[in-house]
Amino acid sequence: MDVFFSALSSGMAYIIQLGASVMMPIIFTIIGLCIGMSFGKSLKSGLYVGVGFVGLGIVTALLTTNFDKPLKAISDIYELSLGVFDMGWPAAAAVAYNTAVGALVIPICLGVNVLMLLTKTTRTVNIDLWNYWHFAFIGAVVFYVTGESLAWGYFAAIICYVITLVFADLTADKFQKFYNLDGISAPQPFCQSFAPFTWCVNWLLDRIPGFNKLDIDAEGLKKKFGVLGEPIVLGVIVGAVIGAFSVKEWNSDAVKTILSLGVIMGGVMELVPRITKLFIDGLMPISEKTKDLVNTKFNGKKVNIGMSPALVIGHPTTLVVTLLTIPTYIIVSIVLPGNEFLPLASLAGLFYVYPIVLPYTKGNVVKTYIIGMVALLIGLYFVTDMAPDFTMAANDVYEKTQDKAAHIPDGFLGGSMDFASSLFGWTIYKLTCFLKYFGPAILVVIAGSLMFLNRRKIVQEERLAKKK
Repeated sequence: MDVFFSALSSGMAYIIQLGASVMMPIIFTIIGLCIGMSFGKSLKSGLYVGVGFVGLGIVTALLTTNFDKPLKAISDIYELSLGVFDMGWPAAAAVAYNTAVGALVIPICLGVNVLMLLTKTTRTVNIDLWNYWHFAFIGAVVFYVTGESLAWGYFAAIICYVITLVFADLTADKFQKFYNLDGISAPQPFCQSFAPFTWCVNWLLDRIPGFNKLDIDAEGLKKKFGVLGEPIVLGVIVGAVIGAFSVKEWNSDAVKTILSLGVIMGGVMELVPRITKLFIDGLMPISEKTKDLVNTKFNGKKVNIGMSPALVIGHPTTLVVTLLTIPTYIIVSIVLPGNEFLPLASLAGLFYVYPIVLPYTKGNVVKTYIIGMVALLIGLYFVTDMAPDFTMAANDVYEKTQDKAAHIPDGFLGGSMDFASSLFGWTIYKLTCFLKYFGPAILVVIAGSLMFLNRRKIVQEERLAKKK
């Protein structure tokens, strides 16, 4: 059995090391053929998605490569002692898939998805296969903490998957209406973990006298502030400010650095929505074909196709709020008592904080920003708390595979905003690892209750649809 899992793990690790730009075209071409699309259309869809990841990787590299040293310089200048090194999502993905848990997480979770569809406990068909690494990650960390127990590792991954599917259903209607994406949901656990914060904080903000009448959206900023409200200009300003704080000695090189960082950040904010169109062009044909196929198999009953939130990260409000969040997130991480995590590589992932928030705030910049900061502030403690076990898992993966993505610099613990700052991930990690049997029992009750309530909602809606 160990040899079997080892072989599967090695195979999966090799595939993952090809990168999303190679893996996604292969996966989506196969999916397209399986659902009845022609080879040419399947390949074209897959290549669009792959090229989208190439573009996204280039833009992400612009941030991490150019802002890494300035942010470290800020840490040195102001004598910051934050011992959790930001490894970014690549390290989390390396930990996720370089274990026996990661080797089988995709087929096992797809099996769970089918069972939930048949029992009417979800309406979402989750074909966002790339982001299955989130489920594998929390399962892998639990796997190591529980003495390399596959049972507990898969338990954590499956619980996270079930909860995420139900939340994808709960947020689907508003998601579809806001982004004009009929039949699409976002079963990505990092994004969905912001839903509880959104519901609570948005409810509170709406009850503050006068605040509920405050309506500031990205387009509104453009009208009120003219060119200063454009995401590209805000990007230039934020980049330049970060550059200014990183300067140790003012000279011509310092001015060059400030201006370069400003233009680079502005470029990122302009390029992201353009790259997002590639994902849409690639994913929509598969989505439409899958929707037709599922509707046929389920006799026309409503089914949502689970897609990557990369589809919508180019929304103007997401870009504007992300720009506002970056400097605040850094400052808060520096001054927050008890936090040891300084976000660096994870900053590019801030785009993925807001896809589920916007439909509830209706694109309101101020409300979206407040909700995001509340969730991220709490998430800093999650990352700090998980860091020792994240480090243990990453070190073991690096020792066995020499995967550089999992290599943590000497003298540091490892951490990542995505997926370690997730409410879902941290809660499942704590309850499974540190409340033996009682904690997992609580998780089973939570997941079971969510499935029951979701099934009741689905059945009621189906009855109403029949009457019409």
